[in-house]
Amino acid sequence: MGVLHALLLENLHPLATTLLRSDGTEVTTRTGAMDTAELASSLKGVELLGIRSKTQVTREVIEQADDLVAIGAFCIGTNQIDLQAAAERGIAVFNAPFSNTRSVVELAVAEIIALTRRLTERDRALHEGVWDKSAEGAHEVRGRTLGIVGYGNIGTQLSVLAESIGMSVVFYDSAEKLALGNARRMSSLDELLAVADVVTLHVDGRAGNAGFFGRAQFERMRDGALFLNLSRGFVVDYVALREAIESGRVGGAAIDVFPEEPKRRGDPFTSDLRGLPNVILTPHIGGSTEEAQEAIGQFVANKLRDYISHGSTMLSVNLPNLALDARTGAHRLTHLHHNTPGVLAGINQVFADHGVNIDGQLLATKGEFGYVVTDVAAGLAPDAVQILASMDQTIRLRVLS
Repeated sequence: MGVLHALLLENLHPLATTLLRSDGTEVTTRTGAMDTAELASSLKGVELLGIRSKTQVTREVIEQADDLVAIGAFCIGTNQIDLQAAAERGIAVFNAPFSNTRSVVELAVAEIIALTRRLTERDRALHEGVWDKSAEGAHEVRGRTLGIVGYGNIGTQLSVLAESIGMSVVFYDSAEKLALGNARRMSSLDELLAVADVVTLHVDGRAGNAGFFGRAQFERMRDGALFLNLSRGFVVDYVALREAIESGRVGGAAIDVFPEEPKRRGDPFTSDLRGLPNVILTPHIGGSTEEAQEAIGQFVANKLRDYISHGSTMLSVNLPNLALDARTGAHRLTHLHHNTPGVLAGINQVFADHGVNIDGQLLATKGEFGYVVTDVAAGLAPDAVQILASMDQTIRLRVLS
């Protein structure tokens, strides 16, 4: 493949650049996101793309990215990438599902305490020169009930920390999840809203979650309950939240994600939630600690390197998963294909017809896609590679020498 070229956007941690360059990859970095047209034109000659949450990698972009081999989402979410379009073009996508979990959880805990003590109002009063010492509206979090909506990696860790500071925890998840500690599973979202003093959302970015939490849900919350969203901006109706705060139904809120977010640091920000009392607004910084960003940079960069060097797709979010070490033969061929009967037999028949001995072979499938990796001995004929590349089922063939 020769020298690889990587484009890293959105101010990724420098460790990602260091790791990729250590393997000889030429890396170009940009601090902000790109719009669709700019991104499409910038991907000519680029094999590796690194982004965070603001860059939208649409089908239109992917279909113009003829050289792109892999995308690294240096964050948890991948809803900003058309995963199906990427798979159809043989482009592997990797993310960092665990690296910033602790940072998000710590921010949630800090915001729960701040809102419960109404620290934003006390802080604002002093900055305005007013000494407003009062216990009115301020409470301890001990003994209060935290309702966690979405009991995944973040929700479960938050559950443990919340119990450690004396909160009772209830949770709701559409999937079956094991309760940790003394947390109690609720049978429905409504059941959770009826008992929670604090409601916090930690749902994923699937399209079906759009508008998940709106006016009806805010009306079912307990009077004065607090609300947090550190998941995705589009899952909440923020106009309804504003109304709930102004009416007193919701006693305060902490919001880290928004339906539309500025692409670059310093850009103007607008929201229906600006200026409301006991409301904390943060610019999508749940995972933005130096520790988390370093861990993410290392994790995703290593996933990209493993895929390029060894063909390993372990933890890819859109391709069949195979964990692979260095090749055992003279050559390694990775073959992503449409998962139809007889593909593996056809591949091996090509090897047999050309006298190529197989040293090792692994196959994994995921829905409509199959991924077979074959280590072969010396003597790989160019016409055998051409035949494999031209099979009707072939999406992408790579030869790792």
